[in-house]
Amino acid sequence: MKWPAKRLATGTKKSFGMYEDALKLEAQGVDLIHLEFGRPYADTPKHIKEATKAALDAGIVHYGDFRGTLSFREALAKKLSDFNKLDYGVDEILVTNGLTHGAFIALMAAIDPDDEVILLEPYYPQHIGKTEMAGGKIVKAQLDAANNYAITKEAIAKKITPKSRMIVLINPANPTGRVYSREELQHVADLAIEHDLLVLSDEVYEYITYDDAEHISIASLPGMRERTITCFAFTKAYSMDGWRIGYLAADKALIPAMLSVIMNDVTHVNVFVQEGARAAVEGSQEPMRAMVEADKRKRDIVVQALNQMPGVVCPTPEATIYAFPDITATGKSAHELAHVIMNEAHVVTEAGSFYGPAGEGHLRICFGSVSEERLVEAMGRLSTFFNAL
Repeated sequence: MKWPAKRLATGTKKSFGMYEDALKLEAQGVDLIHLEFGRPYADTPKHIKEATKAALDAGIVHYGDFRGTLSFREALAKKLSDFNKLDYGVDEILVTNGLTHGAFIALMAAIDPDDEVILLEPYYPQHIGKTEMAGGKIVKAQLDAANNYAITKEAIAKKITPKSRMIVLINPANPTGRVYSREELQHVADLAIEHDLLVLSDEVYEYITYDDAEHISIASLPGMRERTITCFAFTKAYSMDGWRIGYLAADKALIPAMLSVIMNDVTHVNVFVQEGARAAVEGSQEPMRAMVEADKRKRDIVVQALNQMPGVVCPTPEATIYAFPDITATGKSAHELAHVIMNEAHVVTEAGSFYGPAGEGHLRICFGSVSEERLVEAMGRLSTFFNAL
């Protein structure tokens, strides 16, 4: 049977960046240090695993609620109120297979063919493919590296047209490590209200903030609750990336369309994994805080080391597990330099251009994906490389 000749969404063509090239080199026996892949290093906390095992032993193995188990959604509603200052009922929360699934649900439900979705650039590439699968068109609002990638009203306003339907926000931001201020979020809110736009807010790094940075959920701003779909996950803060568990919160008027997508793609999320995630929400937060402290130490190691290397300038990220150093002084493109570093220094970084033209001249370095010892080794390799360069 001939496969239908449908055009693949352009956003899916290079979805793994440097990772695929690194695997080919690693298969030849090269000892690579992976700093390109955005995954946590730590194991999932023990109490989360134990709750999941207990759920299995208790026979929690059968079909569940399409929206997610009631007890889990009750726990999530309390967390949203306590931490995010968001007031959502249990019927305004949908449990998803990770944040990626939550974003897919939101875009498939909200975007019609030819609708325009505005991404802030540098952007997270996966939102492109999802938008195109829904028939939408990506419009990029470029943020300025010289202005610390601050959100300005002008950058977004000039991209709004009669076809605009949604603004996608990632806060804290991947790849830049920014935490957007209340003033910056208000710029987005003002435009969304003025032009009757939805906002998809990706808040997977909500807990991973450093120093005095304050994470604010845009849905908590006046007039934004009814037009914001906020997506969360347990991936980063609780080191549960392989568990594939997340959730979204939205006004009850937006829920039916998204619930319809869930019922037709996964039916519902694994029930005993939800018990583990409930333990993450309701149990001790000390393991999570310890992981964030470990990430902060790694951040400081990376920023200090990179700023001592010739041709490299690295701002201190306010959040996330990424540094975004400027390498324009080397005279090489980000793509070229990332490949030279991988082949010569055997450290895998991601080219900033993977996140759009606004990321050119930068590398994204994930300091959260390896042990502190391995990270120090990687910085040593990079220091040798840049000093020779």
